[in-house]
Formats: sequence, C-alpha cells, structure tokens
Amino acid sequence: MFERHPMSRSVRPSDRPVPRYVFVCGLHRSGTSLLAGLLASHPDIAAIENTDAPEQEGVYLQGAIPHTARHGVPGAFAWDPEQHLTEASRYNSLETALRLKRDWDRVFPGHSPWRVEKSPVNLLRTRLYQQLFPLAHFVFITRHPVATARATAKWTTASEDQLVDHWRHAHQLMLDDLPYLHAALVLRYEDLTADPAASLSALSAFLDLTPIPQPDIDIQNRNADYLNGRKSRLPDIALTLGYGRGGAVHPLGDLRCRHHLRSRIRGVLQHVG
Repeated sequence: MFERHPMSRSVRPSDRPVPRYVFVCGLHRSGTSLLAGLLASHPDIAAIENTDAPEQEGVYLQGAIPHTARHGVPGAFAWDPEQHLTEASRYNSLETALRLKRDWDRVFPGHSPWRVEKSPVNLLRTRLYQQLFPLAHFVFITRHPVATARATAKWTTASEDQLVDHWRHAHQLMLDDLPYLHAALVLRYEDLTADPAASLSALSAFLDLTPIPQPDIDIQNRNADYLNGRKSRLPDIALTLGYGRGGAVHPLGDLRCRHHLRSRIRGVLQHVG
C-alpha cells in the first residue's frame, strides 16, 4: 500500500541512535492504519511488519502491560478505567520501560531513529508512555463521531448512541490528557484526506524530518458512506474538535499542536492552521 524508501545512509552499530517513538493514537475506524502507513513510508521511521498480531499492533507484542482482545474492545475500551494509564499507573516503572524496550526491539526492523506504534489503546496511554519514553511524540487522529460510530458498528453489538457516547468519553479523556504532554499533534481524518500533502508536511515539521513521501495511492474521505440518511445525536465535545451536524468540519484552532520547541509549532501551523 505504501512504498518503503531505503535508508538514506548506512549506519555503523556504534552510531545507532536510541530510537524515538511516535505513537499514533485514535479509536478504531478513525484512520490510524492510514496514518501509521504514511508515517512508515519515511526512511527514518520503522514500523512493525509481518507479525501475527492483529493489525500489527504493538500492544499484543509486549509483556510489560497486560493486553488481550478483551482489553481493547472496539467501541467500548475507553469505559474501562484500567485502560486509562497515567503517571500514577503501577506500570510507571523502570522495569516496565526496560521490558517494553526489550520486547519491541524484537519486532521493529532495522535501526531507524524513529519507530511508529499504532494501537487504539494508545489514545488512553499517552501520559504513561511519556514517562516511559520521555522523547516520545504523540499524533492523535480523530474522525467525525457519527462516521466513527457507524464504521465501528459492524464489529460490535453496541447501539449507535452507545458508540457515539464512547467516542465522547474517549475524546474527553484525550483532551484532559493533552495539557500534560510535551509533544502532541492533533490531526483529523477529514483534514488528512482533504489535503494529504499539507498533513504530511505538518507531520514532517512536527517530527523534524525531511518530507514524508507523498503516497502513491488515492486517499479518499469515506465519511459519505456513513453520514447519509438518518440523523444522529452529536455530543457537545464534538464541537471542540470542530465537528458539526451533517458531517460538517470546522477549523480546529488552538488544539492543533503542542511542543516545547516553538519552531516545531510554527512549522506545523504553516501547513495546517
């Protein structure tokens, strides 16, 4: 789907940097796989490939933090308080960090300076992961709540109202956690599909990388497949993220980017204001 570009230069073992993580954070059916694939097309970003894990999700490939399919149920996992991991978590320890490093070293290929990890539960683990990986960057991807709910419906018996309410709760936790993060970018599925070039330029600026290659596939917004016909309840928090009724998408505003370096924020906003 996405072409992997070769490493731009050979790296001697003694020169290999400790990899930094970019965690893709978003609910099921919100565009996380699309985003992770685009990031992984960069020669300096490695991704998990060719494992038996569902959707190549790193949470299934580590033993530091217990995780099974019961922990990441689509349209439901955010209701479980055990999934919201912060600085206060019992997993905030050197032992956890070392175990994660050891387990993920086995499944990430090569010695790229960056690694992209995509698991839906990342949405609720950012504050813990920042403690375990202090140089980590977080990219949140959101999608209109009604489109997300209807796209998720085939995987669950939950009603549409229940799925929209789960979207509301998960994103409220996300917004509550954002002020604690040193490096976070909020990217909407609708913006990514409307102007992939601008979104990729913003991501490159956020990570301080050379330009991410333009995709060789046609990236399309599939919201229309889900937003036709009946109306659905829209939670108030959707407006905070720029989502309106009938699938409307409004400017995102000040939520877009957080970074301790102002130059990174300016670089992002040059492309997606």
